[in-house]
Amino acid sequence: MQKKPNSTAIAAGLLCAVFLWGASNTAVKYLVTFWPPVFIGSTRFLSAGLLFCALLRWTKLFGETRPVSRELSRRLWLRGGLSLAVYILAFNWALKLSSVSHVTLYLGASPVWALLWEGRPRRNWESLRRYGAAALAFCGVAVLLWPAVRRGAGSVPGEFLGVVCSVLWAFFGRQCHILGRDLSGAEVSAQTFWRVGILLAPFSLVEISMQPVPWQLNLLLLQLFCVLGGSIAAFAFWNGALRHWKTSQVYLFNNLVPLSSMAWAYYCLDEQITPTFWRAMLLIGAGVLLGQANWQRVFGRLWLPTE
Repeated sequence: MQKKPNSTAIAAGLLCAVFLWGASNTAVKYLVTFWPPVFIGSTRFLSAGLLFCALLRWTKLFGETRPVSRELSRRLWLRGGLSLAVYILAFNWALKLSSVSHVTLYLGASPVWALLWEGRPRRNWESLRRYGAAALAFCGVAVLLWPAVRRGAGSVPGEFLGVVCSVLWAFFGRQCHILGRDLSGAEVSAQTFWRVGILLAPFSLVEISMQPVPWQLNLLLLQLFCVLGGSIAAFAFWNGALRHWKTSQVYLFNNLVPLSSMAWAYYCLDEQITPTFWRAMLLIGAGVLLGQANWQRVFGRLWLPTE
């Protein structure tokens, strides 16, 4: 009999991922001021993927590995590699054009988009809850986006890319959940990462032909942290959770990434928080809470019928 996964251990791993992603998001924000955005993503994920594959091949740190069939390899290219590559391209450019706190707050709405993907509209409480959560999250996104559109405050392309990243991140999570039926979380990460690096390499070569890349020690160390912490460790925790929990349940922890990123950016980069951030955070957080909380447990079955 397969041992039931420990929910406490899964939640602890997700909190570690949130902490590491907040730090790596801040590191990427610093890196994009010196290095081309796609070059950062390509070298980061190619290095992480190759290192991850080596750890899986020659150690038992992440358990046993299984051979990848031709059909599974095709799905890893299309479902995992391509979806993450598009996300990384959009995310790194969003960080270059906008603030860490704004971009990651848009990502905080991704649990709601994931929840909508898990079920079609129906005439019951569950459907009302899903679309009510989506409406709150949309209002939060609008509050954050509107000043840039109306007054030109900040970068309009950067803000819109942040919104796109939110949807792409939810889509990538669904692909990882599907791939997790055949591979462990570590295997999904390793096999996906090097494919991302290869898919982004042509765009990276175009970038470095137009912009020189300074090889400073502090920049190399930050990229190394993004490889080891923000890629290998964080994604191992994340994809491991996606194997056992629903996408929307795992993405509930995604709502903590903006707070982690904001704190890192504030203390490390002296990035100031905009007045709309907390209002948007409240609306997006309320949407996630409405969509994810077990309201039957809170209020009882008599108050909230399932049909």
